[in-house]
Amino acid sequence: MELFFVSLSETNIFRGLTAENIAGLMDGRPFRTREYVRDEYVAYSHDVCHDMLFVVKGSVRGEMTDFSGKRLKIEDIPAPRPLAAAFIFGKENRYPVDIIANEPSTILTIPRDVLIYILQHSQVVLQNYLNAISSRTQFLSNKIRFLSFKTIKEKIANYILSQMKSNQMTIVLDQTQTELADFFGVTRPSLARALAEMQEEGLLRAERREITILDKEKLNNLLNK
Repeated sequence: MELFFVSLSETNIFRGLTAENIAGLMDGRPFRTREYVRDEYVAYSHDVCHDMLFVVKGSVRGEMTDFSGKRLKIEDIPAPRPLAAAFIFGKENRYPVDIIANEPSTILTIPRDVLIYILQHSQVVLQNYLNAISSRTQFLSNKIRFLSFKTIKEKIANYILSQMKSNQMTIVLDQTQTELADFFGVTRPSLARALAEMQEEGLLRAERREITILDKEKLNNLLNK
């Protein structure tokens, strides 16, 4: 089981603790692991979130279905990462999305009462946990704003502007067009067509994964209609 403690020590929840520290906190307390195959569901949207889950091997993805019935990938979650840390407590402690294995993966489960014990006995974990759920809330707020954009061009503009650093007008995307299309919830040809139109309109220039912003003001105007 030591390998799982090593993975936990690399997560944002247990950062600052060694595998030995974590083993001490967990000593005599229940936890379990389970293996998942590719495309197997780890949790379903609206299931009650009873326990703290960690991806300790492999990767999973969060997906939801929009009002039209289209599947939309919210994000990929590689090991080692916690799952739904912000949804364990509260009146509506349910998973907001479906969680599905991208590949053979291992999930470690810590019961909620054990998590409470750890939070009470480790100030480091408590602070990490509060930072994690705050960051998660901010991420979800940004995601909701993103989903409010109706056109592909609006989504592209928002994504590109969010990737900018200072006044740097050229960015290198860390995702392929296929991955971006999945992220936007559109087809790859639709994404490519929207990018081509934005180039023709003088908003940007796209060369493989490199995007050069030609008119930042017009990109901003797309988001402020």
